[in-house]
Amino acid sequence: MDAKLQAEVDEAKAAALAVLRHNWHGPFFGLPRTAGWGYPEAYTRDMMISALGILASGDEELIEGLRQVFLMLAKNQTPRGHIPSLAHDPLDVGASDTTPLFLMALALFRRVTGEEHFLEEVAQKALTWMEYQSPGDHVMVGQLPTSDWRDEQWVLGFGLYVNTVVYTYLRLFGQDERAAFLLHLMRHFVISADMRYSYIHSGLLVPHKPYYALWTYKVFSNERFDLLGNSLAIISGIATNNRARALIRWVEEECEGLQKKGDLSVDMPPNLFPYILPGDPDWHERYQHFNQPGKYHNGGIWPFICGFYVVAVLAAGYQRLAERKLAVLTQLVRPAADKALEFGFNEWLCAPDGNPCGNDWQTWSAALYLYAATCVERNEVIFFTDLLANPLHIPDKESIHQHVPEPYAT
Repeated sequence: MDAKLQAEVDEAKAAALAVLRHNWHGPFFGLPRTAGWGYPEAYTRDMMISALGILASGDEELIEGLRQVFLMLAKNQTPRGHIPSLAHDPLDVGASDTTPLFLMALALFRRVTGEEHFLEEVAQKALTWMEYQSPGDHVMVGQLPTSDWRDEQWVLGFGLYVNTVVYTYLRLFGQDERAAFLLHLMRHFVISADMRYSYIHSGLLVPHKPYYALWTYKVFSNERFDLLGNSLAIISGIATNNRARALIRWVEEECEGLQKKGDLSVDMPPNLFPYILPGDPDWHERYQHFNQPGKYHNGGIWPFICGFYVVAVLAAGYQRLAERKLAVLTQLVRPAADKALEFGFNEWLCAPDGNPCGNDWQTWSAALYLYAATCVERNEVIFFTDLLANPLHIPDKESIHQHVPEPYAT
């Protein structure tokens, strides 16, 4: 990294830490808040995703605040093991990604703090809960529409993003047999609608493309590109090195095309593309008001996801490209709805014009910038090096179908 970029990154990292420290004591039981002025609550998914940057920062005050979030989530875990969407509210339940994210973040927290058995009973209950989230009674979990971080987008059945998080926590918890089985299931190709045999498992590979589908279930699927899910697939080692490199090259080429058409104003991928347009089969009437093309979940630029993408580029072996993308992200975290702010760390930006459209000082925007910057500076995919260095061996098809992994022992 050259001196000019390093100076800009250092300035942005200091600003990100200032945002996190500002947000770290909110009005709900003193828990961290999700954004500086909006979202005063501690949203579970935001906090668990932010754990990557917080733990990478080594800041003791922030790590202690994260511990308090874990303890509150443990207190409000449902009797069957589900983790609520708001840390302080046991009645706010139903999300598909909160429990997987809790398990992933908890495993990382244990590694950083050395507390190997922190919240062990809670973890076992959460693991058991996840066993019952598979419609096929195997490892791949299903979900209902708008139940993950995209509360204004339909992701139905076997979603890529949620299952990448499941794969990640399985590996971090040493459940490699189960992780290998999930990997086997995910590496099937998406089944086309004219397939006659409904019992054949529909996977997430897209024919003739290097990326993984947004979601699939039996004869239905959506092959739009999900930046968060595919970035996590690379970081966690789901994608082979060759596929990861091809995937990054494909993203860069597609985004160049979007820029030429005027659909993308910055050199960073939207969260979803191609955008869902009125009249498309997956367009919903509600999108007219909440999810216009190039905005929000329908192709908005989300800095926290861009942080994951920077790390995915690094994980694929493109160090110089990762530096260039970090330079872009360093500029993207500046725009703010409040023009008085030097750094906005805004929630999301409109893809066609780059204007900030969400809340300023978003916790996960600041935290994932810290994580991405630290990874690039160290030239290391922090927390995931072992997963990438030790890819799983998948048994042959005949033997793997003869042995579906047993549920967790509690």
